Amino acid sequence: MKKFDNSVLITLIIVVGVIILFLISWSIFNSFVPKNTVNSNGMSSIKVMPDLVTVYINIETRGKTSEEANNKNSEIFDKLMDSLSKDGLSNKEIQTHGFNIYPNYNWENGKNEIKDYTAIHSLVTKISAQETSKIGKVIDSSVEAGATVNSVNFELSLERQNQYKAEAIKLAGRDAQIKVQALAEGVGKRVGELISISSSDFYYMPWKIYESSSSSVDLKVATTNIQPSEQEITASVTAIFEIK
Repeated sequence: MKKFDNSVLITLIIVVGVIILFLISWSIFNSFVPKNTVNSNGMSSIKVMPDLVTVYINIETRGKTSEEANNKNSEIFDKLMDSLSKDGLSNKEIQTHGFNIYPNYNWENGKNEIKDYTAIHSLVTKISAQETSKIGKVIDSSVEAGATVNSVNFELSLERQNQYKAEAIKLAGRDAQIKVQALAEGVGKRVGELISISSSDFYYMPWKIYESSSSSVDLKVATTNIQPSEQEITASVTAIFEIK
């Protein structure tokens, strides 16, 4: 009987201890977490002018061997670079976007056999938006060299993207503050300290002037006298404030 009583007593002590620890933890938690908070979603939208014209170019060649495919690709690349240089483009304005050589398979006699190889060299030319006259030259040089033009865009440089991103997020933060102030006043409360804030979204989309055409004439017509227009950048933030 004594043995039974001791085990019951120990169990009760453990249960009481757990309850006391829980109550202490709950008290500490409540002392740090405000009882009354309000969430606010801030949004902003700004109009900006793009500072770049980008022309995306593909050089695609095939050969019986990977070396042959690569050599053919290099010939077109060298010819294109020479032509673009004569058009007044610097090496800084022409960048490799990607390069790949892969085998092409043909199913014969119940198995895959390598038929030939394809080499693809993707390039992007980045021209100042103030020099749109260079677009036609890049298109002509690309097609004459044996390359294809995938697309032509008006874009923001990374420097401008970061600049406008910071501006848009600041404006979204102010919008969140205005909204929470109005919410608090609407229920007869005052805004207390900021509990947390996070940026939930930033959106920017390049303006595509033209995409995928094998005809340099069509591309030139589509891009002739095109002038950049304002692009929209949006941002949103989520903030939590204490209200009193």
